[in-house]
Amino acid sequence: MTSFDYDLFVIGAGSGGVRASRIAAGHGARVAVAEEHQVGGTCVIRGCVPKKLLVYGAHFAEDLEDAKKFGWDIKDARFDWATLRDNVLGEVSRLNGLYTQTLSNHKVEVLLGRAVVTGPNSVRIDDREITAGKILIAVGARPHVPDCPGHEHGITSNEAFHLDALPKRIVIAGGGYIANEFAGVFNEFGSQVTIVNRSDQILRGYDEQIRDRLLQISTAKGIQFRFNAPFEKVVKNEDGTLTVHVGNGDPIECDTLMFATGRVPNTDGLGLENAGVELDRNGAVKVDADNRSTCPSIYAVGDVTNRVQLTPVAIREGQVFADSIFGDKPGKVDYDCIPSAVFSHPPLAGVGLTEAEARNVLGSVKIFTSDFRPMKNALAGRNERSLYKLVVDAATDKVVGAHLIGPDAPEILQVVAVAVKAGLTKAQFDDCVAIHPSSAEELVLMK
Repeated sequence: MTSFDYDLFVIGAGSGGVRASRIAAGHGARVAVAEEHQVGGTCVIRGCVPKKLLVYGAHFAEDLEDAKKFGWDIKDARFDWATLRDNVLGEVSRLNGLYTQTLSNHKVEVLLGRAVVTGPNSVRIDDREITAGKILIAVGARPHVPDCPGHEHGITSNEAFHLDALPKRIVIAGGGYIANEFAGVFNEFGSQVTIVNRSDQILRGYDEQIRDRLLQISTAKGIQFRFNAPFEKVVKNEDGTLTVHVGNGDPIECDTLMFATGRVPNTDGLGLENAGVELDRNGAVKVDADNRSTCPSIYAVGDVTNRVQLTPVAIREGQVFADSIFGDKPGKVDYDCIPSAVFSHPPLAGVGLTEAEARNVLGSVKIFTSDFRPMKNALAGRNERSLYKLVVDAATDKVVGAHLIGPDAPEILQVVAVAVKAGLTKAQFDDCVAIHPSSAEELVLMK
């Protein structure tokens, strides 16, 4: 019998890698995980968690203004970027410690350093050669930076959490969720924000009515948009400012340029070719439904596979992998009806088919919408309307999609996603008594 140093060696201690490691160890496997940065990965260290904390901080700009109509006299309200930045980074450090402790408590050995695959059952970290029965690739993805002259003068979401000061003017390249989330944050903090996108739309993949509503609201809040504007070059001026040249319109002057133009699987220099692991044209690890790569002993989960780049998906993939391989509990991840959200200002969320997708797939559909101004906005004098939308299969009455934009949309959508996933009908939505007064009641009152 071949003897290995470990039963499982995980490369990457992000959401997927951490879950796979501790579940496998709980099944009795000898597990080690290598991490070259901080334990916690993109989500905890430089993604979802610190970004959501910035979103919370940004909301106070509007909340403090709205508070006046509710009788609160808050004098001399002043925002200090350094305070929020440092508190957020402190919370990140705390979580890094908790994740590390969790692995230690489950008897998972954490090796800090860059691991490189040297064969089907071997890796090298620093000068140490290690063998393992199974290897799991969970290295995630990194921000994509366009290859245009002067791109080195821009930052990505990674650096946005460490800015010395808030930029007076910021250009954000991209039209996806990262671009729109940071646009909302910096706009609320008082920066002049311009989103530059090479296509003619934002948030591709979300329902058209919902993303159009975000565009309208964002424009009303002062965020500027430049569409069909591919990058040509970035010039750094003598005073430290930047001039961004795009293919459609005049150059844009700014203090900071942030690229939010997608993410690339983090497989460069990982040595996967040494084990015969095939990558797709985007550099993602090719895997089957069991998370197995083209090398029988090497698996991959999370963003590095470029299936669905969401933290909960990576966690679910890591769980299923560990249970299947080490727990004698075979299973597969169900990628149908995965809910997602954009923590913009206001936030939006969706699950299931968009209207366009439903018409293409099902043919005959019914669309129910509720376009309303939340009570809080009405009293505050804020002319900002929410939009809720249900997409229904006309043949079966099943709700096949739900899409919301407005305060707390992600919190509300999570519960709605259970109903859509379960295949409930519009009649069953209607049978549910409303919670009044609430925004969420609109979901069961649509006629």
